[in-house]
Amino acid sequence: MIRRLATAAMVAAPALAHADILKVQPVTDDAWAIVGPTEQRSPENLGNNATFGLIETGAGAVLMDPGGSWKGAEMLHAVIRGLTDQPVVHVINTGGQDHRWLGNGYWQAQGATVIASEAAVADQRARASMQMTALAQLIGDALEGTEPSFADVTFTDAYTLELGGLRLEIVHPGPAHTPGDSFVLVPARDTVFTGDIVYVARLLGVGAQSSISGWPSAFEAVEATGAAHVVPGHGPATTMEKARADTYDYLMHLRAEIGALIDEGGDIMEAPQVDQSDFAYLEQFEALAGRNAQMAFQQMEWE
Repeated sequence: MIRRLATAAMVAAPALAHADILKVQPVTDDAWAIVGPTEQRSPENLGNNATFGLIETGAGAVLMDPGGSWKGAEMLHAVIRGLTDQPVVHVINTGGQDHRWLGNGYWQAQGATVIASEAAVADQRARASMQMTALAQLIGDALEGTEPSFADVTFTDAYTLELGGLRLEIVHPGPAHTPGDSFVLVPARDTVFTGDIVYVARLLGVGAQSSISGWPSAFEAVEATGAAHVVPGHGPATTMEKARADTYDYLMHLRAEIGALIDEGGDIMEAPQVDQSDFAYLEQFEALAGRNAQMAFQQMEWE
């Protein structure tokens, strides 16, 4: 079995070609975060502007999220071959964002079984055409080969996967960044893979598909696991304390600021001016803060 070499920062030889795009971060025994860039989707990153997770068992590997395109999945596979000689036998879609599912077809062609919440699949189906159109503009010819393909196994609230003596608990706690977001707890590794419920080191994005009211509760469900190791949907593997600071605290601050604006009779055009400066340290702050405020206003106005 291929093992990690020398230092934690190193990746094995087959992955080196993609090391400038996807950074491998060992998390704990036989578990890794594969950290994509924080910037927009591009022909270089093939839609892989997110963090993915991998865990190895004696009966095969499990991949948290398949990549943002067929070629993006191929890129991920090249990195994974540098970490384990076990095949990827299960892929878990942690939500409905493009990089959480549009690589499914590639992995299904390799024989992997894809698992997702019913709410995630419904969201994927609803936004597939829009996501494909947007990706065509962002990554161009690199989208070639990508076709929407949906989970083989679905669940409503929770699903337990037993593989190679390891138990993975997949939980859909409710809507967050997308309607079907799930997290994956691996108790034996004291690790939780959160998908887009948690963003670290970059500002989260509140979109039309997001739930500004449900997202904090989804985070609280992740936090309740007490996992020592947190692999977020964006950013490097971290602690629960850091996850709370960059995700939960921001969401609650945004809700408080927008709530006050609404109470004062303000309108949506004033929303981008609310004070979010405490979170200006996060990457993509300038690009997303104003839009987040307006999306939060639209949702909270009717609460």
